[in-house]
This record gives sequence, C-alpha cells and structure tokens, in this order.
Amino acid sequence: MEEELKRITLVVMDVDGVLTDGRIILGTNGQEFKCFNVKDGHGVVLLHRAGIKTALITGRRSEAVQIRAQELGIALVFQDCKDKLETYEELKAATGAQDQEIAYIGDDLVDIPIMRRVGVAVAVADAHPQVKEVAHLVTQAPGGRGAVRELAELILKVQGKWEETTRRYRL
Repeated sequence: MEEELKRITLVVMDVDGVLTDGRIILGTNGQEFKCFNVKDGHGVVLLHRAGIKTALITGRRSEAVQIRAQELGIALVFQDCKDKLETYEELKAATGAQDQEIAYIGDDLVDIPIMRRVGVAVAVADAHPQVKEVAHLVTQAPGGRGAVRELAELILKVQGKWEETTRRYRL
C-alpha cells in the first residue's frame, strides 16, 4: 500500500459519516447543524500545506458543509450528488487527476462505486461492512472522530512530507 499512497495528489471525502459522525441535528426552524472535528480539519490543512488537494462529494446539500469547506480551503465541493460516480468523473476532468493519484474516504454503500475506482480506497472504522470489504485501508478512528486526520498523517508520512509540514510546531 506504500507505493499507492506515494502517488496520492488528491484526497476526496464524503461528508456525513466521514467529516461528521453522521448525525444531523435539525432545529425547529429547519436549520441543519453538523458537528465537524477540528483534528480532521487540521488534517485537511496539513494536506494542503504539503501540496495535496482535497475535495468533497456528498449526496446532501448543506450550508454548513459549504461554510466548513471555505474555512478549510477546500475549493472542490460537490453537493446534492445523486450519482457520486458521475460527479467523481467530473472532478477528475476538472483536476486532471488520474484514478491512481486519488484517495477516497467513505462510510456507506453509496461510496462503493468510487472506492472501486481510486488508487487508495479508505473506509472509516464505523463504515458499513460492505464498504470495509472494498477498502484498501480501514481507519482506527470512526467517522467525524479523527478518521480524516489519520488518513492525512499516513499519506504525509509515507510521502516523506510529515517533518516539513509540521516543522512549525516544533520548539
């Protein structure tokens, strides 16, 4: 798996169940709330700092997702995707990335078609069993609880970018 991880230039993430723990909180006025993990967010920032692009593909539409993506500098955000594989093909065309250069992290059945195509398919620890079956890697952390950070650190370490990317935090 090391050779495959060395080729990754783009990390694509599902949102609900990956960047969040999958819960959706609805207010009485219909406003939607999601809980994002700051460690996952910092993992995204570290990937960007190392020159690795990120993208979101989600089947739902949420203003909270757009706001979080802007906070993290994720420019490639695809929401309300009825066919995630079709959206994945649009993403590849927009970025010029090839399948073997892409890692995808997901948690549910709708993620399987993309996971079968990418160079590195990752399932979060609490993913559906069939998702885990097609994954190359399964994180120790569940979705919304550090799984994205875990993947980010693994990629950066395998690519030899960890020390330089985190240098500013050393005394």
